[in-house]
Amino acid sequence: MGNESFFSLIKKGNKSSFFAMVGNGVLAIAKGIAFFMSGSGAMFASAMHSIADAVNQGFVFIGSVLSEKQPTDKFPTGFGRVINLFCMIAVIVVSVMAYETVREGIHLLTHPAQVKGIWLNVTVLLLNIIIDGGILFKVMKEIGQEAREEGTGAIGIFTGAFKNVKRAAPPTRLVFYEDIVAVTGAFLALIAVLVSYFSTFQLLDGIVTIMIGFLMVGVAFRVGYDNMVGLIGVAAPKEVEDRIAATIFEHNSVVDIFKLRIIQEGRYYHVESYLELKRGLPLSEADDIKFAIQDTLMADQDIADVTLGIIEDDGIQEWKGTKVHKPR
Repeated sequence: MGNESFFSLIKKGNKSSFFAMVGNGVLAIAKGIAFFMSGSGAMFASAMHSIADAVNQGFVFIGSVLSEKQPTDKFPTGFGRVINLFCMIAVIVVSVMAYETVREGIHLLTHPAQVKGIWLNVTVLLLNIIIDGGILFKVMKEIGQEAREEGTGAIGIFTGAFKNVKRAAPPTRLVFYEDIVAVTGAFLALIAVLVSYFSTFQLLDGIVTIMIGFLMVGVAFRVGYDNMVGLIGVAAPKEVEDRIAATIFEHNSVVDIFKLRIIQEGRYYHVESYLELKRGLPLSEADDIKFAIQDTLMADQDIADVTLGIIEDDGIQEWKGTKVHKPR
């Protein structure tokens, strides 16, 4: 790992996935005990979900650590896409657990189980809601930080998370989607356990188990798609492009952007651009301007590398994004 120590990389790992891994590990053990003691299918589904989440988020945390490794001669663009690969492994785990959950739900529809130990189930599911709810709220705040649009108050953080989730890092998105399902699944399981215990409607246990399984399938497809395009190489969001363009135009000598390409790898961006400078500048001054802009862009913690080219203004406005009004 060159000059990087293992512990320095650990510190850079995605914190949301680490806390989610620990929290879901605790919940999986508690739910497993509750399932064996009560026979609740909804509790089984919820336990499967927690196991899947704990394994996934463990994979994702390891991937987020490895993706922080600095570029080498062999891998000059760095290891940002490693996190996408690990997230795809997590998708496979979710898919297998979703299949087992749906299969158990179908079995419960034909062979309803008598739910026992009601208060144990209720206690575990309330614990589930509290822990996963706390993790979800933390992830929502982290989405705002990564998107640089932090909301104020619980409502602002909540709405901002849904608005900016596509701009968050892959591991943060995965934890966000999975915890939404975890909290929703815990509520559904709680309803199923109470109804199955206090009424004669035993089929709800199987129905909720299947619903939780399909929610897991939804997470698998959503996360799988996001990371598939990440592995291929996806353009940065429009907001990021505008922010970088605005930074470039802050320099008085830049009159136009001839070309701007920003590729996202993991949570980092690779910037390549050709800038049009004022006419008549000597080459030495143009070089100084280029390096000054490059240094400014590299100061952004989300940008991994910047490649800039400079050409003389051709009198035609090429950049159609951020509006600029500069004399040519």
